[in-house]
Amino acid sequence: MTDLLKMQKYQNYKNTGITSIGSIPSHWVISPLCSKVVLKSITDKVNEELLSVYLDKGVIRFKDVEAKRTNVTSLDLSKYQLVEPNDLVLNNQQAWRGSVGVSKYQGIVSPAYLILKLSKEINPQFGNYFFRDGNMVSQYLICSKGVGTIQRNLYWPQLKRVVISLPPLDEQVSIANFLDKKTAQIDEAVAIKQQQIELLKERKQIIIQQAVTQGLAPNVPMKDSGIDWIGKIPEHWKVRRAKYLFDEIDKRSVNGDEELLSVSHITGVTPRSEKNVTMIAEDYSGSKTCQQNDLVMNIMWAWMGALGVSDRPGIVSSAYSIYRQKPLNIFNPVYLEWLLKTVGYIEHYNKVSTGLHSSRLRFYSRMFFDMEIGFPCRNEQDQIVAHVEVQSNKIDQAVKIQLQQIEKLKEYKTTLINSAVTGKIKVPQNQESVLS
Repeated sequence: MTDLLKMQKYQNYKNTGITSIGSIPSHWVISPLCSKVVLKSITDKVNEELLSVYLDKGVIRFKDVEAKRTNVTSLDLSKYQLVEPNDLVLNNQQAWRGSVGVSKYQGIVSPAYLILKLSKEINPQFGNYFFRDGNMVSQYLICSKGVGTIQRNLYWPQLKRVVISLPPLDEQVSIANFLDKKTAQIDEAVAIKQQQIELLKERKQIIIQQAVTQGLAPNVPMKDSGIDWIGKIPEHWKVRRAKYLFDEIDKRSVNGDEELLSVSHITGVTPRSEKNVTMIAEDYSGSKTCQQNDLVMNIMWAWMGALGVSDRPGIVSSAYSIYRQKPLNIFNPVYLEWLLKTVGYIEHYNKVSTGLHSSRLRFYSRMFFDMEIGFPCRNEQDQIVAHVEVQSNKIDQAVKIQLQQIEKLKEYKTTLINSAVTGKIKVPQNQESVLS
């Protein structure tokens, strides 16, 4: 990536005397925003496609939104506003966070949005970078009013007086083309590192899967368990039905003031306080209590692997199942959780769970107790866990390094855009030399 400190600067700068702008190239022009844009609001265009504005993407088509949260087809679209290509669109309540963008598309957006038609003095491609830059986003915050950080509405009477600085149109085009190429390179580098992270995570799961289902010795004699979800296991391993290994626990909390735990297929058993959960019941009395090393299963989502061994005492939903080892030390808790979350076992939960469709499948205790489990002695489990944790830590460290590099790339991208659109660097005329 290009070193910003080594990039060319403009020959002459001038001090604007405006705190939000500071010094700019001497030939750049400052002017109020209202002289470069026109507020517009065209409605009754119900046949146009829906658009949306996202923090990290700008203006996109609603049909391209990956996770739709609203059934918009049932809404009255008559008051939705028309957006034409090259219009600047600002999410009224989220502009202060950067939810703005210059649209490539024609469509309609929420009546609460601000739609601004850009003058011919602003190149739309440049404008998309300029109006999404941190300098402008800070101005949206100043021009927004509201309580706290959730409801902050952007108002045009304040926004139109914001002063902006712009280079000549041909220079805007050069800057935009430069940023298109550079940000594409950065995005590609980020995508490659994200792929590497996924491969590392996949490798970690393979290591766990192989270790807990086949052991660590590569040449150990194997036997066919005769059970689909267990498959071949080392000859000396045991196969036992869960009812001989666990008791179901249904002890209820009196006051409900113990630590509240939840179970998911991603995190296993974790304190609810560590999750971003805003809906909290007023009374948890009657919740099930669990002890450290108890196996906790989410009955509704077990088919996805929503289970885990708790590392602490606490309370869980009455809709969960809690199991405690009968011979108290037969399972290493970490080994047990890894084993029961392997692909074969999860496929079994999915197969035997009852319900009309996936959102209503239930894995009840009778199904668990009927299930066979294949496992080695406790000493071998401990060895497996120790070995896997060493390998996992190495992978986790590699993932951490990749994440740090991704963060640096994103920071560089932000700084590069800001430096270019505010005149801190001069985009070279021969761009191929710096982009190669």
